[in-house]
Amino acid sequence: FFFFFFFFFFFFFFYFLQRMLPLAATRLRLFSSRSRSSGHRSCSSLAWATFDPFTLSGKSPARLQNLLGGSWVNAEQTSTVVDPLNGETLLTVPETKGKELDAFAKSLNSCPKSGLHNVFKNPERYVMYGEVCRKAAQEMNKPEVARHMRKLIQRFMPKSDVQADYEVKVTRDFFTNFSGDNPRFTAQGFSVSGDRSGQVSHGLRWPFGPVALISPFNFPMEIPFLQLLGALMMGNKVLMKSASATVGVTEQMIRFLISCGMPPADVDLIHCGGRAMGDLLGAAQPRVLQFTGSSGVAHKLVQLLNGKVRVEDAGFDWKILGPDVLEIDYVAWQSDQDAYACAGQKCSAQSIMFVHENWAKSRLYQQLAYLASKRNIGNLTNGPILSHTNDELLSHIEALRKIPGSRVMFGGNILTGHQIPSCYGAIEPTAVFVPLREILKPENFQLCTTEIFGPFQIITEYKHEELPLVLECTERMEAHLTAAIVSNDKQFLNQVYGNTVNGTTYTGIRARTTGAPQNHWFGPAGDPRGAGIGTRESIRLVWTCHREMIEDFGPVPADFPYTQS
Repeated sequence: FFFFFFFFFFFFFFYFLQRMLPLAATRLRLFSSRSRSSGHRSCSSLAWATFDPFTLSGKSPARLQNLLGGSWVNAEQTSTVVDPLNGETLLTVPETKGKELDAFAKSLNSCPKSGLHNVFKNPERYVMYGEVCRKAAQEMNKPEVARHMRKLIQRFMPKSDVQADYEVKVTRDFFTNFSGDNPRFTAQGFSVSGDRSGQVSHGLRWPFGPVALISPFNFPMEIPFLQLLGALMMGNKVLMKSASATVGVTEQMIRFLISCGMPPADVDLIHCGGRAMGDLLGAAQPRVLQFTGSSGVAHKLVQLLNGKVRVEDAGFDWKILGPDVLEIDYVAWQSDQDAYACAGQKCSAQSIMFVHENWAKSRLYQQLAYLASKRNIGNLTNGPILSHTNDELLSHIEALRKIPGSRVMFGGNILTGHQIPSCYGAIEPTAVFVPLREILKPENFQLCTTEIFGPFQIITEYKHEELPLVLECTERMEAHLTAAIVSNDKQFLNQVYGNTVNGTTYTGIRARTTGAPQNHWFGPAGDPRGAGIGTRESIRLVWTCHREMIEDFGPVPADFPYTQS
């Protein structure tokens, strides 16, 4: 019995091993393959990518190119882009200047004022751009592409995974929104009946033709490519320059769009310094320039181009906490996000918070300080400040501290234990309290309302009867981009609504100043040069002009008097 038992046991045991081990090995290989795919995917699997953001380093920097007339070209001289976290050279970039600029001016002006397409000329291109957007959204829905793009953003503009993922999402959702027939729907006009048979007037949205786009570093994917696709789908040819720190994102995204069907000759991408770009714009004189960046540069560009500029410039953005104290934890969390996410480097970042006396008695300040203390470079909830040095940041804080009654509420110290190069700032999330009446004094107002593009905000308090002083402060500010009125008190809200002007205003107890998605207008108000982004209305405003066409086919009445007047 035992002999037969062991015989059959070993027989079936070895049979099982023989049959199942190859299957187990196959499954192990499949699991290993899935595990690798859940991490990053090499740029060799993304045909459009010329470098891998996961492996890019100072040991093997990538080389970028200009795009001119549909071809990728180099320049005689080059410059470098460094890693904002450790100073290593990541990119070698064309430094286009001098006579090299002439070819870009010539290419831009090869586009007629009637554009590359309009409602009468090449209308099939509206359909083509709907397909480009569809393919782009489809590709960006692939997890490996989304991860690649998130890392691409983070290598040049360090921000947390959540912030970078959301930027990819907003860009993808924009492409989804403008897939299919939506480019031609965006160019939709209107008709009005005439005075007689055969007469009708048509209001048309008309491209400008040769246009230019200058984009900032803080949202290196979302801002330039929402604006770029808006310009292209309306029939314009675009000369494009992005901030020097984030040119790696721009160039790779252009290559991505070409792989999705965008004609390469529709965009000229130039890498150059600010002075060279000014020379090029002066020579080419685009029909319109959309500029997102500092107010000082915007003012110079308006003069250079005789006003033909659409601007989204500085935003000294305010938040007012109303009399009703609700959802303290949420309001503190949102305020921390508004002031300090992306190290405060958002044009919509919360620059000043007016705190009602009721809120000042709550635990709001303690919660704000606690949330700020959790931010760090390790998870990129704080990071390098690309437009200010540490000396500039500390000088500003020190100047504010000299105002009577002012104090640093939390932060105010330079970060240590990192390798961020000295050309960039690195500071703790900071809040400085300044009394409201001191802010309003002429000698203090400009200092207190200077935008600091970093993790910094001013906090002040007001009594209920002092709301007119708060509204005086908002009236005297010059930048009117975003605002938040944190209250569910309708009468309070109406009073603030009727006496403010900010172009993107969030209200209610969940109001914010940042986090604009693609499903509503985002842009300033109170300025005829103001640009918007993200919606049909913004595209029509920025990238088209109105053309009225009156058809009058007759017939001419037999008894027409032909009276001279």
